Amino acid sequence: MRLNQAKRKLLAGQPALGARAGLGAPLAAELLSKAGFDWVAVDCQHGNWEDSGALEAFRAIALGPAAPMARVRANDFGAIGRLLDRGAQGIIVPLVNTPEEARVAVYATRYPPLGGRSWGPFLAGWLGSDYDTAGEAEILLAVQIESAQAVENAEAIMGVEGVDACWIGPKDLARTMGVDVNTPAGAAAHEAAILQVLAACRAMGKAAGIDGGSEAGGRRWLEHGFQFVSVTNDSVLISSGAQGIIGRLSGGA
Repeated sequence: MRLNQAKRKLLAGQPALGARAGLGAPLAAELLSKAGFDWVAVDCQHGNWEDSGALEAFRAIALGPAAPMARVRANDFGAIGRLLDRGAQGIIVPLVNTPEEARVAVYATRYPPLGGRSWGPFLAGWLGSDYDTAGEAEILLAVQIESAQAVENAEAIMGVEGVDACWIGPKDLARTMGVDVNTPAGAAAHEAAILQVLAACRAMGKAAGIDGGSEAGGRRWLEHGFQFVSVTNDSVLISSGAQGIIGRLSGGA
């Protein structure tokens, strides 16, 4: 069975750095894995992915050390099951605002008796012939806490059995809070909400995660104690790298 080393790091209290793949290009996802990230998330919510491309991406990611994960389109039993059956070893579920919604995600992700996932992962056979007995333990379930309501319910959400981690969406959180993070007051309120979630994760013994958005953002949240942290995505890396080269060669840097 292919082991989920990112999950093992989190369980050991260590950080696991990730990147998002949204372009719909399995080769780009492979490059992110081979660069050394602990996990790469195929972004089916906001990215350009269909089922067949996701399957190819998971296999491509597995050519490097990263755990193949996916952000699902919605907290939907069928959508989550299809990604798991294709070999996702981690599922990130967006917009989880209540413990009831967290239990829905667990039900879709876990086999009985904890959940209700249907058996039939023949497309995930490339992970190992012992998927039947060992596959469940390698799956990481992270729920996105990205609303003011979710922050208030964070401890109850993270206390749901079967949830391994959270992954805060800072931009959506700011929008639902109605704060402008470019002002001192807004930034302070936003950070306080994020740290409230971190405290809830610690209280429940679960891994705290966040989309750092950049190297600097990732470093900031790692220093606060977050573990499940993403720092970039494929489109940003291409754009920033290309702009940097053009800028330097044209005398802009």
